Amino acid sequence: MTLGTSLRHLLGLLDGDVQRAYEAAGLDYRPRFTPVVRALVGLGPQSIRAIAVHSGLTHSAVSQTVAAMAKAGLVTCAAGRDERERIVTAAPRLIGMVPVLERIWAATNAAAADLDGELAYPLSGIVAEAIAALEATPFGERLAKKQTGDAC
Repeated sequence: MTLGTSLRHLLGLLDGDVQRAYEAAGLDYRPRFTPVVRALVGLGPQSIRAIAVHSGLTHSAVSQTVAAMAKAGLVTCAAGRDERERIVTAAPRLIGMVPVLERIWAATNAAAADLDGELAYPLSGIVAEAIAALEATPFGERLAKKQTGDAC
């Protein structure tokens, strides 16, 4: 398997079981909603940009996730200070889910710690290192160097 295929497979294994935990708890909720929910729980109503900065996700990813959450009735969006800004607010339906979500998140974190303990190198550490390395030198820059034959 290539790196991308392996990472997608790993994420599928992780997110699939977390998704089933949400379903078992009776929640209509997706793992990808979590960074947005954590931002809203921690900060209150926020702009898409502020959620992106807080979560470490791109503006586009947050915007797409918020759109899916609005469609599911979990958030509402209102105009911000100018016509381009949207302020996202947790809907009552989402606020009611938070206690159950927090229990599932705690269990997920404990299960992830168990997984880290079984590995030669903790996955959480490797992922953090990979993110830091790619933020320092983006993969596209690395790819471009390999395509031009510049090994430096």
